[in-house]
Amino acid sequence: MAWGMFLAIPNPLPRWNEKARGQMLTCLPLVGLIVGGLWTLCFRLLSRWDNPAVHLLLAVFPWLLTGFIHLDGYMDVCDAILSRRDLATRQKILKDSHCGAFAVICIVLLSLGQWSLFLSAGENRSLLGLCFIPAAVRCCAGLAVGRLRPMGTSQYASMSHLGGGLTATLCLLLGLFTILPIGISFSFGPMAAAAAYELAAAYGYRQLDGMSGDISGFALTLGELVGVAVWALGR
Repeated sequence: MAWGMFLAIPNPLPRWNEKARGQMLTCLPLVGLIVGGLWTLCFRLLSRWDNPAVHLLLAVFPWLLTGFIHLDGYMDVCDAILSRRDLATRQKILKDSHCGAFAVICIVLLSLGQWSLFLSAGENRSLLGLCFIPAAVRCCAGLAVGRLRPMGTSQYASMSHLGGGLTATLCLLLGLFTILPIGISFSFGPMAAAAAYELAAAYGYRQLDGMSGDISGFALTLGELVGVAVWALGR
């Protein structure tokens, strides 16, 4: 279910059980490992060529793997928050299918930022650090969506919160994905990505009075950007 919803890669076992929707959040880190593993493989194969087009592919690669689903939430939240309108209007803009100027500006800045980071990254970066960035932010996403109060219009509004066992599993995986790269390759990228997700999600939660998939996509996208920045520029 998590594979089919959050990845554009063809699902080898397409199934859906509405009763298992809450448990699907616990599988988000595994989706992150798939994204991170393929992203790392792509970096390992292509980083030897110092070509702007190659670095552009590396920058957008995780977005291609996820079918731009998280970028959609990022753009919607940027449109809503940057409108600086009252709460009811911000929530209305969030659900508006039209693309506003703020969304366009923010996606251009995001793309240029991620591209420039891969242009700046050396070939001998920590592969483990890059691999675990998507997994770390998705641990945070599972915790945020499963534990925070949802917006009334969110698809998660009718879903029960994560139980203690599933929460503990996500916390354990988050610790693993953030601490292991530090111990093995001294890479703080996944830890920075997780911290950035929490800050961005908290900001979106306050601005829009509740948690939603769009806010999670907004925070996940910014978390990956910050994680890549620390991973690429750290020495």
